[in-house]
Amino acid sequence: MSNTLVLIGTDAAGAARSSAAGLIAAAAGLGTPVAVAVVTPGTGDALAAQLGALGAAQVYLAETDAAGSLLVGPQLEALAAASAALSPTAILVENSVEGRDVAGRLAVRLGAALFVDAVDVAVVGGATTTTHSVFGGAYTVQSTTPGSLAIVTIRTGAIDARADAATAAITRLPVSVSEATSATIDAITVSTEVSSRPELRGAKTIVSGGRGVGSKENFHIVEELADALGAAVGASRAAVDAGYVPQSFQVGQTGSTVAPQLYIAVGISGAIQHRAGMQTSKTIVAIDKDPEAPIFEIADFGIVGDLFTVVPRVIAALDARAK
Repeated sequence: MSNTLVLIGTDAAGAARSSAAGLIAAAAGLGTPVAVAVVTPGTGDALAAQLGALGAAQVYLAETDAAGSLLVGPQLEALAAASAALSPTAILVENSVEGRDVAGRLAVRLGAALFVDAVDVAVVGGATTTTHSVFGGAYTVQSTTPGSLAIVTIRTGAIDARADAATAAITRLPVSVSEATSATIDAITVSTEVSSRPELRGAKTIVSGGRGVGSKENFHIVEELADALGAAVGASRAAVDAGYVPQSFQVGQTGSTVAPQLYIAVGISGAIQHRAGMQTSKTIVAIDKDPEAPIFEIADFGIVGDLFTVVPRVIAALDARAK
C-alpha cells in the first residue's frame, strides 16, 4: 500500500492541532497514513501517541533545535527527508498560511503537482484526485495528476471521516535547517485573552452575525446563541467593517474559510464574498428578515423573521432542552 505523508502542526503545548484528525483520515483514504511532525530532540513521545490514536500508522518525528525558532524551514526539511525515505504518492498539509508556504516550497523542490484548498481528496483511476469549491462556491471542480506526486493543502473542517486508531511506529529523523532560507522567530508574545469558545477555524459549530445585527452593542445576541450551542463566533465583512467585532472574527474570501458541521448566519444577507468562506459547511441555517436575501439560496434551513425576535426564542428553547 502506498504511503501518504501528513504534516502535523502543533500548538504551544506540543499537542497536535485540531486539523490533524481530518488530515490523517484523508491520508488513510489514499494509502498508509504517515504523520510528520517537527519537535525538539528528545521530545515528541506524547505527540506520537496522540497521532497513533488519530490513525497514523507511522510517525516521523523530525528532530531539530530549530523547532519553534524558525518558520517554515524545519517543516520543509522534515517533509523533504520523509519523502526521500518513503517515496509517497501524496503529501497532505493544512490549508493555513504556514501550510501553503510549506506546500509551495516543497512542490518546487520535488517537482511535484500542487493543489490548494481542497475540500476532499481520493484515488480515482489510480491517480490522486482533489475536489475544490471555487468561484465563491459557485462550482465544484476536480483536479488530478496521473503519475506524479501530489502535494495537497486541505481546508480545515472539510474532512468528516476519522481513521481507526493505530499503534504508530515511531521514527526519529534528525534534520538540518539553514537560517538563510527561513525566517527567524526573535520573540513570541502570548496573548492573555482567554475564551471558553472554540477557535473559529476548525470549529464544529459557528454562529455568525452580519450587518443586520445593527450595532456593536447588539452583537451580544449572536454571542449568546453561540454560547448556548458551545459554538465559535464569526461575522461577515460588513459587520467587521462597521466595527461590531474585530477582523479576526471575519468569515469570507478575505477572512477565514470554514467548513463546520453547523453554520448559523444571523442577519447576514449572503454576499458572494461571505458565501465563499462558508458555503462548504455541512448544514447551513439562515435567519434574516429579507426573504430575497441570497443566503437563503444556499441555506439548508431558513427562517424569515426579525432576528431580535427569533434568536431569543431559539436560545430559550435550547436552555429549556438543556434542563
